[in-house]
Parts: sequence; structure tokens; C-alpha cells
Amino acid sequence: MARLRIALCITDLDLGGAEQNLVELATRLDRQRFEPTVYCLGPRPVTEEASCVPPLEAAGVEVHCLGARSCRHAVAATWRLRRLFGRERPDVVQTFLFHANLLGRIAARWAGVPKVVAGIRVAERHSRWHLWADRWTSRWVDRYVCVSHAVAEFSAKQGGIAAAKLVVIPNGIDAGKYPAARPANLGALGVPAGDRAIVFVGRLDEQKGVAWLLETAPQWLDRLADHHLLIVGKGPEQPRLQRQCRQGGIADRVHFVGWRRDVPEILAASRLLVLPSRWEGMPNVVLQAMASGLPVLATDVEGVRELLGPLSDAQTVLYGDTPALPSRIVELLGNPARAADLGRQNRLRAVREFSIERMVAGYEALWESLAPGRA
Repeated sequence: MARLRIALCITDLDLGGAEQNLVELATRLDRQRFEPTVYCLGPRPVTEEASCVPPLEAAGVEVHCLGARSCRHAVAATWRLRRLFGRERPDVVQTFLFHANLLGRIAARWAGVPKVVAGIRVAERHSRWHLWADRWTSRWVDRYVCVSHAVAEFSAKQGGIAAAKLVVIPNGIDAGKYPAARPANLGALGVPAGDRAIVFVGRLDEQKGVAWLLETAPQWLDRLADHHLLIVGKGPEQPRLQRQCRQGGIADRVHFVGWRRDVPEILAASRLLVLPSRWEGMPNVVLQAMASGLPVLATDVEGVRELLGPLSDAQTVLYGDTPALPSRIVELLGNPARAADLGRQNRLRAVREFSIERMVAGYEALWESLAPGRA
């Protein structure tokens, strides 16, 4: 039987959570059954270190970068994508992230692609027009892959997507890469010798709730005299967040280290991951921290309880509960035995329930169920 031709379409290929999942998926597919090709709406990333293209090409996966740099290039990118789909005739188009979801389904239906699957990775609570655009074009989508049951419920109730089209395939992780064999040198990140690190990893924008975390930071940094906060990531909120640290008198205890490729090593060198998000889908960094054997303190948002399971109550707070956040941080770090036990159980759960092999198998089964003659 001929291999299924799978077109994996994403907005860009700069290294990030969705992009990393695409790489894992494309490079781990059973090549006797599937032939993947990757289509990126944006240009090829300039910095190879922060690009997903090299591992794809090293695995023999063809990559097309269409060069779109803004919404002004949307029409041209859709036209080019339609021509590529028409020439290469994929059996299934699988899209990731909003812009690729929207333009990918238009190009696929225009080119006569038999099946279209869109990925929903977050409960979108900010850009309501994204929900409207998705709902208005949902007739061109055969299935939606949601990364958590919470995202599926949100997509049905708030997004207006037919429940019959929603499939849940949780993110997966290669637990063999965690914890990192060699922890990061905290001194190189600004943490004085002998002191310890609490870490946040994510894009610095409104969704991630970092401003709220910093608002509470004086309360728990005062009680944890030998701890510092590492902020790993970049984004539009960074100047305001740095100003907030200076005004709050905590700039010497909070270190903005930018985008880093060595996140596994930083996690291995840290004592606690904090994720104060306002909304999520299924945050990859929580799964990475779990696989690293770390305790977690995250807001009780979409996907977090599905990741943490029975240990959720001990590792979550409600977003905006300002008394609870510093209290829980101090509680977790003030009891090293309890923190270590949470970390051990987190790792066991990550390994047992969220393997990368299970994620890949979920996509493979879905695509084969949709392909003509494969149901």
C-alpha cells in the first residue's frame, strides 16, 4: 500500500513549543506508512541554533519556507501554498497555530486536498476574532486535534466547533532527554555562587502572567534569601517587566536571560518551575519540568491538571490569588523532602502518561482513519 503523504503546515519554524512538537512528529513517523513534508508560512529562520529546519532536513524531511513576514503577505503565501499542494498532492494536511490553521485550510481546499486536520493548542481567551475566523471556516476542516480535554471543551463551548470534529492528542515528551546530564552553570546566568534558582520559561507576553508573578515576588524572595528568579524567554512585555523589577527593588534577584536553547540544563539546575499563566492549552514547559523531576507551581489553567494528575492540588493556584502564590512557593521550597517527592512522582507520570511515542501514534491513527480506503 502506498505511503500516506502528510503535509505539516506551521506559521514559522523558530524554535518553540508547537514547532518542537512538529519536529518530533515529522521525524518519528513510520516512514513505511507516511511521507511527511513541512510547509512554513514564514521565511527560513536566520539563526540556525534557534531554527527547527536543521533537524528536519537531517532526518530527510523536505521543508518549504514561503517567506511571509506579516499579514500583508497572507494572500501571496496562500497562493504559493495552494500551488505546492496542487503539485505534491498530499493526502492529509495537518496544520499548527492560528495563521497556518487558517491559510492552510483555504489553500488545501482550493488545491483539492482530500482531508484537512487543524491543531488547537490553546484556549484562546484574548483574540476573540481568532475564534470567529476558525468557526466561520470550520466547514473546510475534517478534524481538530486539541492538546487537552480542557482545550476541546473550550473549543466546543466558546469556539462553536462541532464536538464530533474534536480529537484530543496530548503533547508528548522524550523523557530520555530529561533530566539533562549536566545542569546549567547558574553563575553564568547571574545567580551568585551557593544560591538557588526558581525558573519561569515562556514567551514574555500578557498570557503568561509574569507581571503578576513579579508583583508577588518581594513577598517570597524576602522569605527565601538564597533564591533567585530566572526568567527564560523573550517577548513584547520584557521592557515593562524589567522596569517593574527595578521599581519593586528586586532587580538584583530577578535575571532575564532571554531565549535559551539549554532549557533542559536550566531546569536541571533549578529547584522549582513557576508558570503563572492566565490561560494555556497544555504547557510543554510543565511537561519538561515534570520529566526533569522538578516540582511545579502553576496556575490552574487549561491542561495543567491533565498533566499533573493526582498531584494537581499541591502544585496549582488560581490565577490572581495573590496571597496563595507566595505562600505556596515558600511552602514547596521550605520542605525539601516534599518537593523531592513531588518531583519524583511528576517524572514517573511524565514517562508513563505522556511519552512522545504515544503522541506520534495518536496522529498516525487519526490520519489513517481519515484517509480513503484506510478507515
